[in-house]
Amino acid sequence: MIRKIVKIHEDKCTGCGLCAEACHEGAIEMRSGKARLIRDDYCDGMGDCLPECPAGAIEIVEREAAAYDEAAVKARMAALGAMKSLKGSAPAAESSCATVKGAAQWPVQIRLVPANAQWLYGADVLIAADCTAYACADFHDRYMAGRVTLVGCPKLDSVDYSERLAALFEGKGVRSVTLARMTVPCCGGLERAARAAAGDIPLRVVTLTPEGGEA
Repeated sequence: MIRKIVKIHEDKCTGCGLCAEACHEGAIEMRSGKARLIRDDYCDGMGDCLPECPAGAIEIVEREAAAYDEAAVKARMAALGAMKSLKGSAPAAESSCATVKGAAQWPVQIRLVPANAQWLYGADVLIAADCTAYACADFHDRYMAGRVTLVGCPKLDSVDYSERLAALFEGKGVRSVTLARMTVPCCGGLERAARAAAGDIPLRVVTLTPEGGEA
């Protein structure tokens, strides 16, 4: 039958995974770093995933496709729920990532973080310029531990960080904001955005030198 269905442009997909999280039918999975529509009959063609894609890699098209199968979707979602329950009850596997304190969420790029990110509620937030972690060898222990991390560079992104950060913080009861920036002038834009977005939230600014010390 000819019907509306999701089309994912692999060449535009950045692998952020936001569309897979937004899909209520489990029709999209991340495979080899790219979003994939795994079965036509899982997709209802309503496009809940569209607003979540920051790269514009998803559109709704009309083509020959299997009919939406609500029963199959319910069975899939039940299976996914059972898998999550098992993962939640299993002991955490040891890995090199387990030593990275503060890495509690994904994605970390400011422009990719969804506006409804649950891990921002009541959080202590670290806003870090892209370069900071490379300048400071113990960056995770000194600044990321116990904080949710947001990363960006106003020189590389065309996003208005002040509006974006304000939207991320709104109504979430963020407890504090720490900004880690470099001594370079372009980080001034990130500091201005952080100050504007923080408003009444306590803000601490840490300025790092290329040698890793605090200026």
